[in-house]
Amino acid sequence: MAQRIVILGAGTGGSLAANRLRRECGDDAEIVVVDRDDDHVYQPGLLFVPFGLADPAAIVRSRAGQLRPGIDFRIADVDRVDAERSVVVLGDGTELPYDVLVIATGAELLPEETEGMTGPGWGDSVFTFYTLAGATGLRDALRRFRSGRLVVNFVDLPIKCPVAPLEFCFLADWYLHKHGIRDQVDLRFVTPLDAAFTKPAASAHLAGLLEQKGIAIETEFATGEIDGAGGRLVSWDEREVGFDLLVTVPPHGGAAFVARSAGLGDDLGFIPTDPATLQAAAAPNIFVLGDATNLPTSKAGSVAHFEGETLIQNVRRFLAGKPLEATFDGHANCFVETGFGRALLIDFNYDQEPLPGHFPIPGIGPLPLLREARRNHFGKLMFQWVYWHLLVPGRALPGISAQMRPRRAGAVKPNHRGAPA
Repeated sequence: MAQRIVILGAGTGGSLAANRLRRECGDDAEIVVVDRDDDHVYQPGLLFVPFGLADPAAIVRSRAGQLRPGIDFRIADVDRVDAERSVVVLGDGTELPYDVLVIATGAELLPEETEGMTGPGWGDSVFTFYTLAGATGLRDALRRFRSGRLVVNFVDLPIKCPVAPLEFCFLADWYLHKHGIRDQVDLRFVTPLDAAFTKPAASAHLAGLLEQKGIAIETEFATGEIDGAGGRLVSWDEREVGFDLLVTVPPHGGAAFVARSAGLGDDLGFIPTDPATLQAAAAPNIFVLGDATNLPTSKAGSVAHFEGETLIQNVRRFLAGKPLEATFDGHANCFVETGFGRALLIDFNYDQEPLPGHFPIPGIGPLPLLREARRNHFGKLMFQWVYWHLLVPGRALPGISAQMRPRRAGAVKPNHRGAPA
């Protein structure tokens, strides 16, 4: 009898895991994928929508259409996971037993956690580009915006794609120049961090770009309230930043069912996960990848891809009764759009911060690291094709290693103590 693998979530991580497991296990495993809808959004494309660089309809595809034949896709809400009985309880009460459970339900936006965020001004002078509706509404607002103060902020970490708010600042600078109104706009980046980014070398480089582009930065600003009617961003220590247009990123948490599942998640709804094997702490037959984990690495699509190799092998090893392999090193990389047709690329893991060099082959490239280049910009644009045709189908990316390649002599092995990116 075929063993059943249930996968919760059909986004980046869930889809690539399902496709690879189907290809490698064949009919030896029954694979069931559950998600609440059939809309698979290419999330990196959301950044481009407000600037008219991406068509909203072009970055959404059917979840079912991204899964290999033989995978059972079900549209349903998840009520809870009963780890003791190895059962997923769906929203209608249906019970879905599993031999192995893979959780890839990502991170949820929690705008209600910030006082006033969804109050007066929401969708008028206050927007987020982290949803398709928000990005589309912001596109229309930017078309109307002619002068004043444009503020970009995120409330707290962790968030999906931590560099995206900075990318928005850089693209806004380009967009305002393009429309001849840059000198009429005060562009500001407001962050709860004490610097532009969490990794020192990358932070220094990004702070230099902010200064070069005339983008003011307000650090250590812990947002407590958004006063949309009064155009004020208010911190917990009562500092204020006025705005005419606010682009904000709400706090993030895990999927709602995690809180209803005894022993599964932490206080934020993320799932405690072994940083090297991707096995959940809650039960040996539960594995987690992507934004759903509590791992100290970036919540980005590249991480889900790099985690995939370890997770697939460990699911197969678990089903075969073999010891798990501790092979995930926290590898993450990200293209950072800097405007005017240029971008930089950062590559890091649990122990290695972003440093200059070349990717994917150290010393050769062809993509430069931590340096603006048109090649990196084209790399980011090309990634949408790579995403749909290679990454989501679970195919190998030529020349791209799941483990980070050391860029200097004496690089240490991962010890899993890295800070969130």
